[in-house]
Amino acid sequence: MSEKFQVVVIGGGPGGYVCSIRLSQLGYKTACIDSRDNPGGTCLNIGCIPSKSLLNLSEKFHNAKKLSEKGIEVGPVKLNLEKMMKNKEKAVSTLTKGVDFLLKKNKVVHIKGHASFKSNNEILVRDSKNKEKIIQAEKIVICTGSEAISLPKVNFDEQKILTSTGALSLKSVPKKMVVIGGGYIGLEMGSVWSRLGSEVHVIEFLDHITPGMDAEISKEFLKILQKQGIKFYLESKVESIKKVSNAVVIKALNKAGKKIDIECDVVLVAVGRKPNTEKLNLEKIGIETDAKKRIKVDKKYQTNIKNIFAIGDVIEGPMLAHKAEDEGIAVAEIIDGQAGHVNYDVIPGVVYTSPEVATVGKTEEQLKKDQINYKVGKFSLMANSRAKTINETDGFVKILADSKTDKILGVHMITSNAGELIAEMVLAMEFGASSEDIARTCHAHPTFSEALKESALAVDKRAIHS
Repeated sequence: MSEKFQVVVIGGGPGGYVCSIRLSQLGYKTACIDSRDNPGGTCLNIGCIPSKSLLNLSEKFHNAKKLSEKGIEVGPVKLNLEKMMKNKEKAVSTLTKGVDFLLKKNKVVHIKGHASFKSNNEILVRDSKNKEKIIQAEKIVICTGSEAISLPKVNFDEQKILTSTGALSLKSVPKKMVVIGGGYIGLEMGSVWSRLGSEVHVIEFLDHITPGMDAEISKEFLKILQKQGIKFYLESKVESIKKVSNAVVIKALNKAGKKIDIECDVVLVAVGRKPNTEKLNLEKIGIETDAKKRIKVDKKYQTNIKNIFAIGDVIEGPMLAHKAEDEGIAVAEIIDGQAGHVNYDVIPGVVYTSPEVATVGKTEEQLKKDQINYKVGKFSLMANSRAKTINETDGFVKILADSKTDKILGVHMITSNAGELIAEMVLAMEFGASSEDIARTCHAHPTFSEALKESALAVDKRAIHS
C-alpha cells in the first residue's frame, strides 16, 4: 500500500522545509521527502551555515593575532583546526535537529530517500538501504536545490580538487590554495583559509569579481581583498587542472595571452551551481525545462503539469536560501487559493567576508541600461564614528534613487555588519520609501547605521559628515 498525501514537497532545504511547514499550517496533509539524513539542504548541511561558522571563527583568529597592536597583551595565538571544525559541526547539528523538530511540531511527515517521478501523482522513493516505496500526492512541489558546476575534464575528489563542501572540511591549512571563480562562494572560502594562513590565489574569467554586483562596489571590494593578501588573476581562463604527486597544477591563460602556471596544495572550483534535477525523472512525465535545466514555471510557480510546482534553485532567479524560503511560503499560499507573492526587486544579497558586502535592488549599470534617470548618494565609512572607534573603516554605502520621485531603486554597501544593515533598506524599498524618508529617520549614534542616513542625505548633496 502506498502512502497518500494532499501535498508532497521534494527537497528539505530552506525552500522545501519552509514550504512544508506552511502547507501543514494551512491544514494540508503534507510530506517532505529529502535525500539527506538531516533536513536543511545544502544551506544548513554543507553551505550557508558551516561557512558562516568558519568565516566567524577565522576572523576572530585573525583579529586575535593583532590584539597587541590595540593594547591587549596576549600570549601566542594558536590555531586548533580540529576544534574549529567541531564547533562548525555542532552548529550544523543543532540547526538541522531544530528543523527536524519543526517538521514534527507541525506534523509534516519527513521521508528520507531519493525521490523520482513515476507519474504525475506518484513518487518513487528509494532509501539508503535501496528499499523502494510509492508516495501518492494530489499536488507536488519540487525544490531539490542545486549542485556545484565543474570545469570540462575536471572531477571533484574533495581532497585536492574541491567544491565548497570539501573546502569546509579540510583537515589542515593548505600552504597554497587556488580558487577558480571570483563569486560569493569562492571569495568567502578564500577569505576563511587566507585568514587561517593559506596563500590564496583567485582566477576569474571576467575582468571583475562578484559578477552582477554594482561595478563601483566590485572594484572597491577587489582592492580590499588584495590589501588582505589575496592575489587575483582577472580575465584569465583555466585550461587544465591536474593532480601531480601531492600537489595540483593549474594552467591558465590571461587575455593578453600570458600563461599562468600555479602549483598548489588544493584548488577550489567555485564557478557556479546548476539545478539538481537530473535524477527526478522529469522527462518521464514531460515537465519542461530550459537550456540550463531549470524547471519552467509561471507566475504561480506552476509547471506545465498543473498539479506540479517548483521553487528555489531549480527555477530561474538568484540561488539564495532566503529567496527559496519566500517562494516556499508563496507557493503554499497559492496552493491554498491565496495570493502568494515574492517581490523580486527587493531580494538582498550578502557576501560574508570581512568587511561584508550587501546589495539590494538595481545597480548603476542596470539603471543606465534601462535608461532610468537616477541620483547617487555615497558615504565613506572613513567618516563614520563607530567604524573609526573599532578600526573598521573600509568601504562605503551607496544609495541610488529616482531623479524625479526620489524612490530608492538600489542600495549597495561594503562595511562591517552589512548583512544586518541591508535589512533596513530592504524594508524601506518594500514600502516604496524615498531617500528623504531615510534621511529624516533618526539613527542611533554612534552606529554603522548612521552611514545609511548620511548616504541618503548625500543623494541631495546635503550629507553632514562628509
